[in-house]
Amino acid sequence: MPFTASDICKIIFAVILPPLGVFLERGCGSDLLINILLTILGYLPGIVHALWIICRY
Repeated sequence: MPFTASDICKIIFAVILPPLGVFLERGCGSDLLINILLTILGYLPGIVHALWIICRY
């Protein structure tokens, strides 16, 4: 699966602010809520979840 330019931008946003990367990929939904909670609990779990969501979809 090749990455597009928009995927690369989403990955950069996911590293800087994980919920923004998830929002750009999936919109407002349960994935965004889970990512916000993971980011609040710890920055690294939020990044991992965001990257997983971006690479999965």
